[in-house]
Amino acid sequence: MNTEDVVRTFVEYFEQRGHRRTTGSTLLPPPGDPVLFTTSGMHPLTPYLEGRPHPLGNRLVNVQRCLRTTDLEEVGDLTHLTVFEMLGTWSLGDYEGPQSLSWGYELFTEGFGVDPGLLHATVFGGDEQVGLDTASLEVWQERGVPVELTVEDNWWDNGPTGPCGPDSEFFLWTGEGPPQSTPTRDDRWVEVWNHVMMRHRKLPDGSLVPLPQRNVDTGLGLERLASLLQGRTSVFECDVFTPWRRLVPPLWPLDEATLRLVCDHLRSAMVVIGDGVRPANTGRGYVLRRLVRRLLTALWRDDPSRTLGDLPDELFLHTRDHFRQDTGADEVRRVLCEEERKFLGLLERGRQVLARPRFRGPLDEEDFHYLHDTHGLPRELVVNLRQR
Repeated sequence: MNTEDVVRTFVEYFEQRGHRRTTGSTLLPPPGDPVLFTTSGMHPLTPYLEGRPHPLGNRLVNVQRCLRTTDLEEVGDLTHLTVFEMLGTWSLGDYEGPQSLSWGYELFTEGFGVDPGLLHATVFGGDEQVGLDTASLEVWQERGVPVELTVEDNWWDNGPTGPCGPDSEFFLWTGEGPPQSTPTRDDRWVEVWNHVMMRHRKLPDGSLVPLPQRNVDTGLGLERLASLLQGRTSVFECDVFTPWRRLVPPLWPLDEATLRLVCDHLRSAMVVIGDGVRPANTGRGYVLRRLVRRLLTALWRDDPSRTLGDLPDELFLHTRDHFRQDTGADEVRRVLCEEERKFLGLLERGRQVLARPRFRGPLDEEDFHYLHDTHGLPRELVVNLRQR
């Protein structure tokens, strides 16, 4: 089942149960939103989770592309991507958690053909403010799915204040042989779907008050799910990365971890550019600049002659078409190559500055601040240059 099949199966399943599909496209949040990028499918829906009527009704489904800078250091492992697509469903004051979990179990076992014996669930075990989520626990017990109770791992919030609530998560076994242990004790259990019973609002003092309506918010990563359904061990081996796997290694021989990082950051940078962002020293533009600099640093580690200008057109076109963007492939290539040129200039200037006697010994915080404020050299760049 390729990613397009996964999306179609997911969306049609919930449309048949009264959900309307919302538009989940750009990485850029609505005007006035303080965050730089959309980080989850629920992000654009926050006002409706807090009680505003949604124009499409109170049952929604969508596919939203997301970007998470918090995962940058994780990229290169088997499950994390910087830009990814999230499948999501919402009940805005309509049905509650048990119905959502029941539908999720049916979709997994019948729609996607997952062996029920490979499933494990986690459920909120309760704390001093909110008790054990007995309703979710009963759903899993009725279906014979093993359950692990946790507290912090099964409480969802979006920051220090705002909508929050207990959640229940689906895990799929990826190890050889029969499943063993529990999700918190064995990382061969991979989280694939989170169902949040979003019923509370956290106040600045940490206390909870009820939301105007009892919601359910679910989300699962498309690439992660597709890789598991395709029997792959890594998100970088699912079908959306097929052209990258085919074209990048012959161009740039890289070890596996570096290949994953370079492919992820290049693909993510293409998507960010396609959504209208351009490199800058602050805000969204700096996130893009950081992605490009990280991938170039990794790319040049073994061979400084490598250049983004060598990338085949197919990768630009595949990314644009997959994310249904309008920005031309030539424009995306131009932005990347211009940023590469600027980074080369910065590296040369950095080497000259760091060759001064003042910077030959250990650097303190004052040195790092000076290098950044006076010469535009970020800390991570300075560290990388001194390691060469």
